[in-house]
Amino acid sequence: MGEEVDVEEEQNPNLINEESIETTTTTEDNAFTWPVLRFDVLPYKTYQFHKQFTKSSNPNNFLKGVKWSPDGSCFLTSSDDNTLRKFDLPDNVDSTQEDTANEDSYLANLVLNEGESVYDYCWYPYMSAPDPTTCVFATTTRDHPIHLWDATSGQLRCTYRAYDAMDEITAAFSVAFNNSGTKVYGGYNKSIRVFDLHRPGRDFDQYSTTRGKKEGQSGIISAISFCPTHSGMLATGSYNQTTAIYSEDNMELLYVLHGQEGGVTHVQFSKDGNYLYTGARKDPYILCWDIRKTAGIVYKLYRSSDSTNQRIFFDIEPSGRHLGTGGQDGQVHIYDLQTGQWVSSFQAASDTVNGFSFHPFHPMAATTSGHRRFGTLDECDDHYNLSCEENCASVWSFYSMSDAANFDYGDSNMETEPENIQQDT
Repeated sequence: MGEEVDVEEEQNPNLINEESIETTTTTEDNAFTWPVLRFDVLPYKTYQFHKQFTKSSNPNNFLKGVKWSPDGSCFLTSSDDNTLRKFDLPDNVDSTQEDTANEDSYLANLVLNEGESVYDYCWYPYMSAPDPTTCVFATTTRDHPIHLWDATSGQLRCTYRAYDAMDEITAAFSVAFNNSGTKVYGGYNKSIRVFDLHRPGRDFDQYSTTRGKKEGQSGIISAISFCPTHSGMLATGSYNQTTAIYSEDNMELLYVLHGQEGGVTHVQFSKDGNYLYTGARKDPYILCWDIRKTAGIVYKLYRSSDSTNQRIFFDIEPSGRHLGTGGQDGQVHIYDLQTGQWVSSFQAASDTVNGFSFHPFHPMAATTSGHRRFGTLDECDDHYNLSCEENCASVWSFYSMSDAANFDYGDSNMETEPENIQQDT
């Protein structure tokens, strides 16, 4: 959607300026407290989306992930038809939506078509809907540079281009903004390239992730995450089954973590920055690492993902106490991060739940599901009573402790703990 923008033609009229960053970061302290979610009671589905992802030209189209915007006003989905869709959250988020299996709750506010398969995407960390200059997200796709898109109009703001030894554009496999929102980091094969957000084009700093023949981190850098406490650390996952931790200032390699059975597809720091969680394809465990002493794995969190190459995203709730993850069984598992123990699970879809994202403020979460199919689509699994929801996006509302005095939960009907969940402490 839109042609490549030449850096000579861009005078950065629509780029995020420093004043916008300062405005969005210098907020006054308030008395806001995170809602305490109840996971012993089944969440209810508030919104669902299915029909707009179904196309006659691509009957096997499936979703590949979901991410809430930092201000919680909308969420962004990616699907196999090379399309990103933005859904604004209605103002009345507390009302229960009447479920209709074959109808979508509402249409996407923005539909953006990329030219090739979307590898990764991320929101600008200080995105705020009232300030249009901050409403942007970055994407990286096959055979294309990193794109910065306007989340309001769908226009291409600018591009960040990396070139290989043949002076041809090479695509990043992962993309992330640093915590200050001034740099765009791209993960490539055995290297990381860092672009200045305010200087689009082909200017970048390149850092090799390998040290000598056997040291460092080789392979494709498939995931990037920054420590939320502004400690200056970032973690990168690689398809060579390792996770590395770097110092942001000089990209000095601090640790290399080994333990995943497949290529690492997702890394995320705990809210206090002391722990790192990593997940990999064809690996049934999310690993927890204490980055203050990386001698071994703290514990493992089970999910059914041992036979898929899909990225299965997990997320940590805003309070930092629990982690939620999907899996091939269509369930979302919730874990207590203080103990590493399974807390509960609920059936979110009748197919692989590959995306899970907690809302940054409200007691809500979004899920996406589906996987690549060959041949005719299978009929829906009536056992879970989720007809025609193999490839769907859903928004779930959780009950919070503040609801306890006004609501009789009765039988919670939560799923029992799977027998194959094992804890390593």
